[in-house]
Parts: sequence; C-alpha cells; structure tokens
Amino acid sequence: MGAFWFVELGVLILFLKAFKPGSPEESKCLPGFNSEMYIFKVERNPLQSGQSLGKVVFDDCTSRTSFLFHSEDSRFKVDGDGTLKLKRGVTLHNGHKEFYVSTQSMGKKITVPVRVLHEARHGHHHNNHHHEMTTQPQPGASLSLPVLNFPKSSGGLKRRKRDWVIPPINFPENSRGPFPKDMVQIRSSVDKEVRVQYSITGPGADQPPVGLFTVDRNSGVLYVTQPLDREKKDKYTLLAHAIAVGAGVAEDPMEIIVKVIDMNDNKPVFTQDPFTGTVAEVSQPGDEVMRVTATDADEEGSANSDVRYTIISQEPPLPSPDMFVINSVTGGIRVNAPGLDREKIPKYTLAIQAADMEGNGLNSLGKAIITVTDSNDNAPQFVTPSYTVSIPENKVDALVVKMPVTDGDEPHSSAWSTTYKIVDGDPQGLFSVSTGPSKLEGIIMTAKPLDFEKNNKYTLLVTVQNEVPFAISLPTSTATVVVNVEDVNEAPVFTPVEKIIRKPEDLPVDSDLVLYTATDPDTARSQKVTYKIPNDLAGWLSINKDTGLIKVKSLMDRESTFVQDNKYSVLVLGIDNDEIPATGTGTLIIELEDVNDNPPTIDERMIKVCNKESSPQLLSVTDKDGAGFTAPYTVQLQGSSLSNWTARMNDTKTGIILTLKTVLDSGDYTVVLRVSDNQGLHQDSTIQASVCDCKGADVQCAGKAVAGFGLSSILGILGAVLLLLLLSLLLLMFLRKRGGEDDQDFDLSVLHRGLDNRPDVFRNDIAPTMARPEYRPRPANPADIGNFIDDNLKAADNDPTAPPYDSLLVFDYEGGGSEAGSLSSLNSSNSGDDQDYDLLQEWGPRFKKLSDMYGGGED
Repeated sequence: MGAFWFVELGVLILFLKAFKPGSPEESKCLPGFNSEMYIFKVERNPLQSGQSLGKVVFDDCTSRTSFLFHSEDSRFKVDGDGTLKLKRGVTLHNGHKEFYVSTQSMGKKITVPVRVLHEARHGHHHNNHHHEMTTQPQPGASLSLPVLNFPKSSGGLKRRKRDWVIPPINFPENSRGPFPKDMVQIRSSVDKEVRVQYSITGPGADQPPVGLFTVDRNSGVLYVTQPLDREKKDKYTLLAHAIAVGAGVAEDPMEIIVKVIDMNDNKPVFTQDPFTGTVAEVSQPGDEVMRVTATDADEEGSANSDVRYTIISQEPPLPSPDMFVINSVTGGIRVNAPGLDREKIPKYTLAIQAADMEGNGLNSLGKAIITVTDSNDNAPQFVTPSYTVSIPENKVDALVVKMPVTDGDEPHSSAWSTTYKIVDGDPQGLFSVSTGPSKLEGIIMTAKPLDFEKNNKYTLLVTVQNEVPFAISLPTSTATVVVNVEDVNEAPVFTPVEKIIRKPEDLPVDSDLVLYTATDPDTARSQKVTYKIPNDLAGWLSINKDTGLIKVKSLMDRESTFVQDNKYSVLVLGIDNDEIPATGTGTLIIELEDVNDNPPTIDERMIKVCNKESSPQLLSVTDKDGAGFTAPYTVQLQGSSLSNWTARMNDTKTGIILTLKTVLDSGDYTVVLRVSDNQGLHQDSTIQASVCDCKGADVQCAGKAVAGFGLSSILGILGAVLLLLLLSLLLLMFLRKRGGEDDQDFDLSVLHRGLDNRPDVFRNDIAPTMARPEYRPRPANPADIGNFIDDNLKAADNDPTAPPYDSLLVFDYEGGGSEAGSLSSLNSSNSGDDQDYDLLQEWGPRFKKLSDMYGGGED
C-alpha cells in the first residue's frame, strides 16, 4: 500500500505590528471542514478495493466526532470518523481524480473538494531528527483556493478550535523599497517558554519565485525582497512554521495570504486600431453605428481599470463637426445629427480616446473609420414610357418587349437592382414580366397562348421598383405596353379530343359508327374542314371526308391483335383549306362488345399413349371469346374415334380427359373431338395419337427396322426416287422446247382454277411480313405454256393460301406423237423383286400402302 498523508490546518497566532500585544481579535466558531481542499497522495495506480486513503476532519462546533458523510463519487466511501476508503478498484486517469465530500450541519449542506493524486514519494528533509513534509500546489489548482495538507502534530497535540481570524497581508505593487522591506511579524504563543525558530514555505519562499519572501529565523519578521506586480500575481499563499528548538514542535503550520494591492500602472489599450463601421446615409439621430472597446490590465472593478471614451475629432467636420456621439461608458457610437449623404461624403474618420480612472487617468488614442453606405433614395425610371408591339397568337414564352430603366443608387446594390410588376391590363395572367440579366431591364413574355378571336389587343401598365424598399418616400415609375395580337391559321379542334364509343364486334359492314367532327377556331376566316383516317391498321373503318361520319368498312373482330383491352383506336384528322392547311387531330376509341364468334379449340395437336394400361391424357381448351361465351365446355367423340377412346370434361369443365379404352396396335391414329362452348358453338378438332407398345405413363415408341434395311436405307431409296422423278420432269421440258410433243391443243383451265378461287386468308388485322404472290394469267400463245406453269408453280410454293401438298392433283391429256420414250420405272421387271418388303407391315399404318405395293399383297 502506498503512503498517505493527511494535512490539517491549524490556527496560529499572527501578531501584526498594527495590533497591540495581548489583544487578539476573537471570532465566532463556524461549522466546517478543517481544510479548503484535501489532497491524498498515492504511490501506486490503480487503487485497490478496500484501500484507505486518509481522513477528512469536520467540526460542527460541538463535541461530536462522528458524522454522516457523502461522497460524490460512488466508488469512494467516507466512514463516520472521516476515513476515506475505496469501495472498488479505481484507475486514476491522467494521474489524479477529483470529487466532493459533503455532510449536513445546522440544516446546511457543507462540501469540500478532494483530490487523489498519484505521485512518487519525494526525498525528505531532516532537521533535528524531525520528519517534515511540505505540500505544494498541484498543477491546475486555483491560486484563489489554496490547497494545504497538514500532517498530524508529531507531539500528539489535538486540533485546536479556531481562536483567531488571520487577515490577509495587503501589500501594494510597485513599492520602491528599500528592500528587503518588512511586512509582518510572526510569533508563537510559546516563545516565552521555549526558544522558537521560524520558517516559511510555498510559492515565493522555497518555491518559484524563490526568495521573494523571507522570514527572520529568530524574530519571525516577514520580509519582501523586491517590488511586486499584481498583473503577474495578485496573491501569495505561504505556510509559516514555528519549531521549538530542541523540543520539536511548538505550533502547527499556519497559512499566510499576501494580497498584492493594485496600483494604476497600466493605461487602456484599444482592442482594434482602427475600428471600422458602416452607417446608412438615411440614418436618423440616435441610430447606433458601431462600438469601440478598450481593456485595462489593472484590477478589474477598480478605478484603475474604469475606462471612459470620448471623441477627440471628426474628419471631415461636415455638414457639422458633431455628426456622431460616443457613449463614454459603453463605447457605442451613434448618429448625432442629420445630413449623411453618401454621394457627398462617403467616409468619416473619428479620433477617439480611452482613459482610466473614470476618464481622468492614463489614456490612449485610437481611430474609428465610418463608411456611409447607400440607401435606396433614388427611384428607378423607365427610359421609354410607352411601347406598341405585335405578337402572333398561340405562342407561349414569346418575347413581347424589353424595357430599359435607369437608377441613381450605387451600381449593383440592392437599391440599384430592379423588379417589375404588371399592375393593370392582364387579369387572366397571359403575360409574365421578369428582370433582365443587367438588373436594369424589364422583360415581358407571353405566359399563355393569346387568342386573336377572343381579344386582339391588350394594354399593359407596368411598374418598376428596387429589390429593397425605398428608404424615403419616392414616386414609382410606370410604362404602358400596347400588345396587338396577330391572327394565324389555327388547326381545327375535335370535341372531345378523345371520343369513346361502344359497339358490338359483329356490326354489319356499312353500318354507321359515329359522327366525329371538328370546329375551326378561325372565326374571322371562311374555311372548310375535311376528314381523314390515316392509321386504320385493321382496315375496318371508313370516314366521309366532308361530314366526318365514320362507318364499318369490314367486319370488326374483338379478338384481333389490333385490339387492346377490348379497345380499337384510330387517329382522325381534320384539315382546313387555308393556303397553308392546318391539321387538327382527334382520337376515336371503339370499345368492342364481345359476341360468340369463336368456337373452342384444343391446344394439343399430337399425343403419345401406351396401348396397355394407358394413362389419361389431359387436353387444354382455348376460346378467344370473352367471359360468358366460353366455359363450361362439352366434348363429344366423332366417327370411328368412339370405338377406341373415351372423352369427358374435367371437374372445372375447362379441360378434356381423353382415355384409350381398347388395346390398339402400335401406330398413328386420328381422334376427332367436337368441343362446344356454353352457347353451343362448336368445332371439330383432330388429334394425332401415336399409340406405342408400352404400359402406363412412360410412353416410349421404338421403331422396327426392315430386314436388311435401316431407316437411313429407306430414306436413301425415297431420295433416289424423288431424284429420278425430277430428272424425268426436266427431260420432258427439254423435249417440249424441241417441239417433239402434240400438246398444242389442250385445256389447262383446271390448272389455274384452284388458284383463281383460292380463299383470301390474308388477315387484315395482321401486317403481312411478305408481299402477296402474283400469278400469271393464261397466255394467249401456246408456246408460253411451259413458262406459265413454271412461274405459277414458284408462286404457289411461296403462297400460304395455295392448296396443300396432299390436295387432289389434276392432270391433263398431253396429246400424242411424243418422241420421248416412257421414263416410268414402275413397270420394270427388276425394280425390286429381289427385296423382302414384308417387314414394312410391322412399321404401322403409314407404311401399309408401301408394303402392299412392294410386298406382294392382295392388290
């Protein structure tokens, strides 16, 4: 555990030269701690729980020795006898810890500061084998609140009550000596019984400034050795010690306070030089301009530092020499007389004086420079008081006029910059006015479209002011702007701009839909409006160009891709007949009412099932019509499908459950289903079912190879046959060009009859991705028949509306006399007799005909 020191303040008898011996000045006992601050020094950090630091001593002017103490820091506790202990471990950050200890006495709370200081033990001074310790002020401790630690008397003397009040020693600064100069005599009450030697410690004695104070060792006379300076240090706290020679201790240490008395040895100093301030030129007497300040290093609150201010002179002294006055106590400078004019005198310089001793002591001179600032005492004026302009109608943000102004105030100031307002002639807010970049220009523009037909002339009254109000009463400048509106050709206007009608989708062709017209706003002109629909993508509508009546040109379809959310929209144009025509636009939106014009269809076109223990097939049904014309659906099997399949609707009546009810041979079968909507509209759908030799839902259709041939061999044979047929066709064409056939007289009408009568399935509601194929008419010259066939064959190959490949083929008699021999290989005796084609029957229905032809069947 570290060493702890407890310092107790004892009361000594101070004999001053001014006091008569034997007549001490008594005082009443007051409750309190015996020290103004306690410092407990420790050698180790951190502190340990339970560690005892020392004692605080409290006297309530009774015989009590135990009190209820309270520690501000909960980590420390104070026992009833004043012993300070640690409740738990504490680390002294920065080497110290300060807090307060308090107790109650006579209904009052009395506190004392406590500092715990980590400090290594210093060396000790030995005098006649007596151990003595001195307490020095710690860094940061206030000199106005001395910190003294009094060790217990080694003689075991108890603390005495305070019998004397020790007044401070007042000593003036800057004393001229001679030095050393005596200040007071210190005496001990026991100096009659024993010989006492005196000493002093503390700042100014054995601490810096060392030797400023000394004491006569035997007589106890206290001396000062040089002049004191209050501005450097205004108080010294010393400890006086009285030691009985040979006996040890005569008195406990006594505190002596030396207070340095201030003398007027510092003159005032201005905080700025020069001071600067501004004053508006229209300021009135009494308006504060600025404030000057000066400081005095002498004792605060005394006459030595009581500074007063005066104005010595004013430059220039115009229009009067006392334009400003200063408050002698506060230093506030105010306007004293009217007549400030920035344009005449922009700046004043005041010579000011600061003197202490209430203006009668030491003094200093300084300057205050006051700049006169501009006030808005000049109104802006329009250069031209009236304007006449012409503006085309219907333009927004069009420049109407620029109006320059002049202003006599300081350029680029708020009193010079301008703002504008239209005060008359524009109740509808058709115009706007703003300040131009130069700040001396008003700009009027159109804020809304002007309408020549409503009003062809406006007279505007415009005022100009500054960004800040006028400082004095001034007239406001105005300008008049006459705006003539020019007529322009305006586009016809549809009413409403977006017209919505509701019609059934099956409205007959040539039915009236709606009369959609536009009016021409150019009432001063005689113009006619014609109508046009430029973007009828589906080609359903027509419009009468003179009346605007819209009719059905071709049947509409709600289910078309051109219809979005049951709405079909077209743009309608209204065009006047001016020299430069103007076009107005309107939008016609037709909400198409649904009719039941689409039968339900089955989405799936091909399925695969096992012929044993097959799993039901779920087929999806789609109906393009809207709600009310769709589910619940019904289904019926058609034709031969009834014998092999069963079909029923699912629970929601929206899907078909198709089941194979008999075991079929592997192969492809056609299933015809008739699906009807809730209105009875139906359509037969054909499903291609591949039946495979398998079980359950795991459908795996494996093909069987013909003996001696793989699938690639069969495909090779078929390719060779097709190549042979192509060569035969080329040879026939070659012989025809040589004229070797009597095919001049024949009727080829059937070759183009199907093309001429083919259905036109190009949909008007879908933009075509390629041009429609063009077919050549029958040639008048029989020699062009070959080219006619070739060209139309190519056209048919690219025609999505031509008859499919499996349609009925039509042949014509070519005539006799051909020089070419037969190219057919079907009658050849060696065309495949040595091949075995019986296995083709095992490949399913698709190869049955080929098997009969080549395999030697019944036919």
